[in-house]
Amino acid sequence: MIDLSALVALRAVDRHGSVVAAAEALGFTPSAVSQQVKRLERQTGVVLLERVGRGVLLTGAGRQLVDEGARLLQDLEQIEAGLHRRAGVVAGQLRLTSFSTATRGLVAPAVRGLLDAHPDLLLQLTEREPWDTVDLVATGRTDVGVVHSWGDVALSIPEHVLATPLAGDVADVVVPRGHRLASRDRVTPRDLVDEPWVATPYGTICREWLDRMYDGTGRLPLIAHEASEFDSHLALVRAGLGVALVPRLGRQPLGEELVAVPAHDPVPTRAVLALHRRSAAASPAVAAVVRALAAVPEPAPA
Repeated sequence: MIDLSALVALRAVDRHGSVVAAAEALGFTPSAVSQQVKRLERQTGVVLLERVGRGVLLTGAGRQLVDEGARLLQDLEQIEAGLHRRAGVVAGQLRLTSFSTATRGLVAPAVRGLLDAHPDLLLQLTEREPWDTVDLVATGRTDVGVVHSWGDVALSIPEHVLATPLAGDVADVVVPRGHRLASRDRVTPRDLVDEPWVATPYGTICREWLDRMYDGTGRLPLIAHEASEFDSHLALVRAGLGVALVPRLGRQPLGEELVAVPAHDPVPTRAVLALHRRSAAASPAVAAVVRALAAVPEPAPA
C-alpha cells in the first residue's frame, strides 16, 4: 500500500527541485523527506528520483506516481470534506495563509470569534505574498489562502482553486501633515512625479501597481527607500523620508503627524479574495473560515 504522506513528500520534491527545498516547504528535516521517498521506492519497487547536478528529477515512474497521485489526494480531500459536511462538523486543523495587512485587518478580527464558536477547530496561521499563497493552496500546502489583486495586475489562479470575494480595499497617498499636498482633496500621479517614494520591494504586487500608476506620465516613481511592511512605510514617512501608497486594510492609526490623501486617475483599488481547492468546497471548516473573514467590515477612509 502506497504511503500517502510519502506521496506528498515526493510531490514536494518534484515541485521544489530538491529534497532540502521540499523539507523546508513541508516543515520536515531533509532526512525525513529522504526516508519518505525511500519508503515509496520500497513500496512500489521502482526508482522514483535521479540526481542531476545538485538537484534531483523524477524518473518516468516518479512522474507517473506524482501525476496520478495528485488526483488521488484530491479525491481523498473531497471524500473527507463530504463526510464532515454530512456530520455538520466544523473541526480539525486548518491552515490559513494571508498577506500581512489582511492578517491585521481581516484574520485577527475574525479568528477569536471563529474559534469561540467552533472550539474543535484548530487554525495554523502564516503570512506569504499572494503569488506564493496561490501556489500553496493549489498544491495542498495550505487550506485557505487570502490574497489581493490590484486593478489590472493579474493574479493567475488555477482552475482547480476557487476564489471568493471578501472585501474591497483602497490605498491612499500618505504624506507628512506639513507636506505641500496634505491639504488636497485628491492627487494624481502627475502631482507626484518628483516625490521620493517609500515602496515595497521590487517584484511585489504593490510595487508593480505603483509602477503602473505612472503609466502616461512618461516617468517611473522615484523610489527612495524600500520596506516590506506598511507600518515601516508610515514610520519612514513620519520621519520625512518620502511619501507612501498605503492600503486602508490593516493600516495603523496615522496620528497627528500624517495625512492620507485619496489618489485619483487611477484610484488604487484591490480586491481581497479567499482561495481554497475545489476538492475542499464541501468542508464545513473551510466554509466557516471564509464566512468569518467575509463578515469583517471593509476598511473606512482615514
